[in-house]
Amino acid sequence: MTMKRLDDFRLRLGRDELVPIMVGGMGVDISSADLALQVARLGGVGHISDAMIKTVTDRRYKTKYVKAKQALYKLNVDSDDKSVVKFNLGHLAEATRLHVEGTMTRKQGSGMVFINCMEKLTMNAPKETLACRMAAALDAGIDGITLAAGLHLGSFALIESHPRFRHAKLGIIVSSLRALQLFLKKNSRLNRLPDYVVVEGPLAGGHLGFGMDWAQYDLATIVAEILQYLKAEQLDIPVLPAGGIFTGSDAVRFMEMGASGVQVATRFTVTRECGLPDDVKQEYFKANEDDIEVNQISPTGYPMRMIKSSPGIGDGIRPNCEAYGYLLDANGKCAYITAYNRELAAHPGEKRISVKDKTCLCTQMRNFDIWTCGQLAWRLKDTSRRLPDGSFQLLSAAHVFQDYQFSTDNQVALPEAEVALA
Repeated sequence: MTMKRLDDFRLRLGRDELVPIMVGGMGVDISSADLALQVARLGGVGHISDAMIKTVTDRRYKTKYVKAKQALYKLNVDSDDKSVVKFNLGHLAEATRLHVEGTMTRKQGSGMVFINCMEKLTMNAPKETLACRMAAALDAGIDGITLAAGLHLGSFALIESHPRFRHAKLGIIVSSLRALQLFLKKNSRLNRLPDYVVVEGPLAGGHLGFGMDWAQYDLATIVAEILQYLKAEQLDIPVLPAGGIFTGSDAVRFMEMGASGVQVATRFTVTRECGLPDDVKQEYFKANEDDIEVNQISPTGYPMRMIKSSPGIGDGIRPNCEAYGYLLDANGKCAYITAYNRELAAHPGEKRISVKDKTCLCTQMRNFDIWTCGQLAWRLKDTSRRLPDGSFQLLSAAHVFQDYQFSTDNQVALPEAEVALA
């Protein structure tokens, strides 16, 4: 009996038929436009991320949004009260449109490009900034929006008056049946179901939808519960499992359960198109199983999975909310500011302090100093070739995508060996 390949299945989103591979939206600009466009070219769904969108456009398009915000609030730098530090919604919309348009105008192939929008980017005005980001992405022609990092119970309502509300693909990420039920109940009055649901399990990278008891949960069990519920309720919503899907055979097992596709990400961190610096990609290759941890250093309150040698862990850098401030809550508070001020008071006169329990996620992610990853990142070294200098050969996004698409028997295809130039 011939084993099935992921390519034997198709993801159907409305009238669109796609290769059932969605590459997740890793921020800050780790899921770059180049990565998303390669995935779309090959017929799947690629994500860009709107995390710290002004930083992304400053880097990619030479804008000056961060500098302008920093200059506007420079007199507030030494104040503990960040409630006055607001985002200019016009600039936020411009930055989002610039990034989305710059991506969509380059799109080729039969696939799609979505944008990942995190609810936990509260930005000192949660509703206003999220509504602005989503509307601007729709204005700029994004194929779809994936609502991430939060329950998003009110997010659909924020854009219900947008002319593309019922035409663009809108999906959500959940980690439990209960979260999906809450979302569907809250949004029932809109008569607008999500076009897809990504079910993110306990082995995923970055922020987790679980507590520190994450190891007690199992993705396949959660997916089965959700599929059973949707069938009982006669709801035709595509389900895409995510987290710990390392091979095409892993993906096929979920497709045979009734999933419509899979979302994957970690294996794409070591591709040339990924936005991580090349030296950081080598750190991902080098990581062993015991180098990966789930900790509670994120100011969001969510546990977070990362490589434990990440330079940002324990770093007591001064909060830079005047320039960034993406995690300030509706009252201008952030858990890192509290932790930083506590350590500052406890160590007067020290030039450099250490903050162990929280991290300045804005600055550290902006600098690529928090190395988030899935639980199986330690297997990345087995997906590539060791080069004579001890480093690992970077992969192409097409190679990884097609390995998921066509592989069987739990195999991972190695890339063709690079030929050294004379």
